[in-house]
Amino acid sequence: MEQPKHQLFLILTLLFSTATVESEYLRPLPRKTLTVPWYSTSKAPSSYPQQVHISLAGEKHIRVTWITDDKRSPSYVEYGTLPGRYDSIAEGEFTSYNYILYSSGKIHHVVIGPLEDNTVYFYRCGGKGPEFQLKTPPNQFPIVFAVAGDLGQTGWTKSTLAHIDQCHYDVYLLPGDLSYADCMQHLWDSFGELVEPLASTRPWMVTVGNHEEENIPLLTDKFVSYNSRWKMPFEESGSTSNLYYSFEVAGVHVIMLGSYADYDVYSDQYRWLKEDLSKVDRKRTPWLFVSFHVPWYNSNRAHQGAGDDMMAAMEPLLYAASVDLVIAGHVHAYERSKRVYDGRLDPCGAVHLTIGDGGNREGLARKYINPQPKWSEFREASFGHGELKIVNSTHALWSWHRNDDDNSVKVDDIWINSLVSSGCVDQKTREL
Repeated sequence: MEQPKHQLFLILTLLFSTATVESEYLRPLPRKTLTVPWYSTSKAPSSYPQQVHISLAGEKHIRVTWITDDKRSPSYVEYGTLPGRYDSIAEGEFTSYNYILYSSGKIHHVVIGPLEDNTVYFYRCGGKGPEFQLKTPPNQFPIVFAVAGDLGQTGWTKSTLAHIDQCHYDVYLLPGDLSYADCMQHLWDSFGELVEPLASTRPWMVTVGNHEEENIPLLTDKFVSYNSRWKMPFEESGSTSNLYYSFEVAGVHVIMLGSYADYDVYSDQYRWLKEDLSKVDRKRTPWLFVSFHVPWYNSNRAHQGAGDDMMAAMEPLLYAASVDLVIAGHVHAYERSKRVYDGRLDPCGAVHLTIGDGGNREGLARKYINPQPKWSEFREASFGHGELKIVNSTHALWSWHRNDDDNSVKVDDIWINSLVSSGCVDQKTREL
């Protein structure tokens, strides 16, 4: 009788272990915050570009952003498809800001284009300094997004960035909490220098987190640092605020919302979102993604309920529009949901990803609510990044890669069918 009992025990163990997935991976010790000087140690001339990054700026256009210490440096970009040979030039705008005793450098924003799709361009900023190169995204499938939030500036951040650099992505999505400057403005500068090798070569599309909200008395714009340095295509998408905007790339419409801008049904953001969703053509862009900082579906004990109010206001809009995928950060861990709406499993709901695991200095959120909710399919408290390959109009491959010491290890992956292919879009067209 001992053998049947033993077999029954094994069967029950397997059944319970496969019902939900929560990794028991033994994580390495935390890594230190990078040492950052209060003042730039760069020996380059003051007119040379620093902290160069690029972002999408409307169809076939890219915004190039950089900073110079020299306030007389001009705001223009020379560019072309051959190294050292620039057959086009574009002029732009500049800004700067003061924050208590800190004065920023001259922040340049120049939109270049129209550009060819899926093409390498070489460019130089302000006629000075080194040559950079970028690659424009493709205009058709397949297209690859790299995804990681809550980056910060630690040893783990460097590991995450190194892994992202290896994944051959076209566009990077960052759902908030960039530099963790938290009012210490020199950390914005060091973050710009840290990400420049990647952010100068591929479009980085970002939105605000709580660490971008630098709220001190007498400062009228609590997002002045973020808005000045990381200008996104809000004007190009009909928004009145840099805190929320949308863009299209290949066959994907992406909406970046602001968790820290007003979002109730009477707000400008809500009205803009409803209008933006109503304009989406699912024949042209069969995939529809939304990203913001504070997650709506979160089984981690950290930040429980923080997204409830925004979810109550906006989830019905996203459901009516058949949003395929929702990407959030804030919780310093990784979690993937099944398709869900209003707290219940729904084949026409969105898949929710929490990926606030880029490497921030605050460490990981290790405690989860048990039992694991039915809508939660995979969760693990580790640093890492995600890769989202949109293969065609019906199928996408999502994978999450843990930072296992200095190695990138794929731990979770799943094929996602678009809601266009499932018939959900046709069922709900009139509800928005």
